Amino acid sequence: MKACVLSLVLILSLGAFAQQTKTSVSDVLRKMLPGREKDTVAAFEEMPANKFDYKPTAEQMTFGHLAAHIAEGNYYFCSNVGDVPQPKTEELKGTEGKEKLVAAVKSSFEFCDTALEKADDSKMNEDIKWFDGKPRARTWAFVSLASSWADHYGMAAMYLRLNGLIPPSAKK
Repeated sequence: MKACVLSLVLILSLGAFAQQTKTSVSDVLRKMLPGREKDTVAAFEEMPANKFDYKPTAEQMTFGHLAAHIAEGNYYFCSNVGDVPQPKTEELKGTEGKEKLVAAVKSSFEFCDTALEKADDSKMNEDIKWFDGKPRARTWAFVSLASSWADHYGMAAMYLRLNGLIPPSAKK
């Protein structure tokens, strides 16, 4: 329910922003990307290498797993938003170490930059194959991409704060 409400708010916000600025939703994502990329990559660069196995509770993912999850999500969502093939990449477990995981996050954002160049609002109602294998409108990928950037950066920022570090977006 909470995720549905968040998604609805995000859809309405993106649509309202697009109308106010005469900008398409694709353009909004392209404009969001540099800031989301900068803060997310900086968060993973900020965390010391010996803290990539940190997780706040036993049920939560480690910081390293979060990096792997972000990379995987970026490839999936951006390929669907841009209607481009998802590149073949090494499946990460989140235990590969800071250097490799930071590189993977960076690479996934670089792919998003390329994929989002091809994003086109006119394709939003086309079907894509969703995680459950069922068809969904491409709109799901547009909204999920924006919400995953916010959610995942929020998680990374929380992990940093729990380790006495200031998240990039909170620094002056």
